[in-house]
Amino acid sequence: MTYFPDYLKSFPNMDTSSPLHINLNRLDSGFRPHRHDFLEFSYVIDGAGAEAINDVTHVMKPGTFTFVLPYQVHEIFTEQDSTLVLYNCNFSMDLLMGPGRDESLNDFIEQSALPSFVQLEGQASEKMRALVEEMYAEYKSAKPWRLTLLQLKLKEILIHFDRERRIAAPQHMDAQPASKKSYSVWPIIHYIHLHYQEDLSLTDLSAKFSMSISRISEVIKETTGQTFVHFLHDLRLRHACSLLVSTEMSVSEIAFEVGYGSYKTFSRIFHEKKGVVPKDYRKLKRFSASTAATVITDAH
Repeated sequence: MTYFPDYLKSFPNMDTSSPLHINLNRLDSGFRPHRHDFLEFSYVIDGAGAEAINDVTHVMKPGTFTFVLPYQVHEIFTEQDSTLVLYNCNFSMDLLMGPGRDESLNDFIEQSALPSFVQLEGQASEKMRALVEEMYAEYKSAKPWRLTLLQLKLKEILIHFDRERRIAAPQHMDAQPASKKSYSVWPIIHYIHLHYQEDLSLTDLSAKFSMSISRISEVIKETTGQTFVHFLHDLRLRHACSLLVSTEMSVSEIAFEVGYGSYKTFSRIFHEKKGVVPKDYRKLKRFSASTAATVITDAH
């Protein structure tokens, strides 16, 4: 039986039109093994430790930038008598995906032989720290165009990381051995993320990737810890939650938008997964947002 560490399925602002969250953390005793279906980057500004990603370990110290793909198991260790201080940014795959390969960052969500981290020094480290701190300051602000600028800064940070790791790749290539399984499964996961709003089935995936239905089902379960059906529901419901909170679309419209053939099916599955029906979920989230806004206004 395959063992899966903690599966973290949410982060602040996940169910919004701009699913991205960045914060500054202090780790005195590392962080337990976990995985998640969203992306994450971290940047160390102080302290010492190490990080294991899919059982491959690298050192963490000031200037270490790490990029974690969905479903990768990772764990952080803090060196004795030290405190790791690092920025962590969680964000949805949707923020990088696009229809054209030349106009998006699809390559960031495909496994490759390139390392998942880079140790930045000198000007490269200073530039990355400035970029991350600018992003953090923007995230904390309430300025016009904040969400658009955050997404632009995210892409700038990832491009800077990718350029630097490509320079460093020859000397670090052995630290991240290529996995044949990851090469075969990742295009499948990527395709599901791009087409979950359609009437997608294992039969469709089998024809698309020239693999048997049983093998497709097996690799999805091995990678995500979920069956294909549960994985598909998670993607659709996450999109639905975002639309419920950020738009005035009716529940029926949302049901069809995210890939369900009927309102009744959508409402039933939503209630099973979330514990409330879609309309009540919308009311609860908007009440919470309104309350939070009132607190902020009163504080000023």
